[in-house]
Amino acid sequence: MKSTFKVLFYVKKDKQKANGNYPIMCRITIDGEQARFNTKAEVKEKNWDSKTGRAFGRSADITKTNYVLDDIRACLHDIYHNMQRQEQVTAEKLKSEFLGHSEKHETLLNLFQKHNDDVKLLVGISKSRATYLKYEVTRKHLSNFIKSKYNMTDIALRSINNMFITDFETYLMTTGKCCHNTTVKFIQFFKRIIIIARNNGLIQHDPFANYKCKLEKVDRGYLTQEEIEIIMSKHFSIKRLEQVRDIFIFSCFTGLSYIDVKNLRVRHIRTSFDGNLWIMTKRQKTNVCSNIPLLDVPKQILKKYEGTLPNEMILPISSNQKMNAYLKEIADVCGIDKNLTFHLARHTFATTVTLAKGVPIETVSKMLGHTNLKTTQIYARITDNKISNDMAVLAEKLKGIETKLVINQ
Repeated sequence: MKSTFKVLFYVKKDKQKANGNYPIMCRITIDGEQARFNTKAEVKEKNWDSKTGRAFGRSADITKTNYVLDDIRACLHDIYHNMQRQEQVTAEKLKSEFLGHSEKHETLLNLFQKHNDDVKLLVGISKSRATYLKYEVTRKHLSNFIKSKYNMTDIALRSINNMFITDFETYLMTTGKCCHNTTVKFIQFFKRIIIIARNNGLIQHDPFANYKCKLEKVDRGYLTQEEIEIIMSKHFSIKRLEQVRDIFIFSCFTGLSYIDVKNLRVRHIRTSFDGNLWIMTKRQKTNVCSNIPLLDVPKQILKKYEGTLPNEMILPISSNQKMNAYLKEIADVCGIDKNLTFHLARHTFATTVTLAKGVPIETVSKMLGHTNLKTTQIYARITDNKISNDMAVLAEKLKGIETKLVINQ
């Protein structure tokens, strides 16, 4: 005999929340037997249509709520039909399977931890430590969110829906105090775990199906030639500021990131095929080779500290946090009204030191250790100086043409 299966959403009117909303409940009915659970969605009574079991209105919150309910309905139907092929389905069994209370059910943080353990084993092989740490921080944020939102230590993968994602996004930007792009990055790391869950059949639905969140374009800062020269020529009476200045300028003329400068050792400075000194190393972030011919300025800085440091170190670099704090002091002393950070040096190398002076973007990309030319194109700004120089060259080439122009007086 064919069983009857229904899913109904309704508002629990005896549980009004402090914000005036009511929780939306889900009732599963199979052959007359019922099971209920809280969908974690909520709505104002005036926006609820009890006949259709949906919220009505045009606001973003109403749309999001209906997405959640549609997602739950679709997921329940998928689980019901899958279970029906294997066993006798009851309303309670279906509810337990959906909420992840069945023994075979996988949870989000548990799967995330398994994934991170695998990534950790690949550090230095196909993954960087930075990537591993980003996954770990994402898992920590998720753990804190689940605890604060649901008062739980973990949550079933089947319980992840569109509202969970948007609530996590809000948590990151408020409690987590993350900017928009940082929030998007954490969501992207979270999404990869959901993709793993779907690919392995742990969930049938896609909670990200109706979720959209894009990175905002950021104007990556850089120093002009004049600002570089101001910092280079500044006399510092405090030794630590002088050292930070030297290392920062070294990066401006080599394009190396903080971690790659920190990892530099004497063995990485070699005489290459052209008889000149080169930095020959691999980027920690991507494990891609980054070979950079040394210009006169970084050569002078290396000579200044030659033989003064232990463990084959070539520069007296401190922690990234301290370096950035000292760079703020340097900016103030030099009268530079920019957010001076160590990574700004890498942008300066790409924009001011190389591309603006005519070095081909392919060459710059290779020195920066980029795996994709599109990444380098982020730095390919057309500066006013470049426009001025290019037009001066054009004007020189066009000399004499103006004499052929007939102007009626």
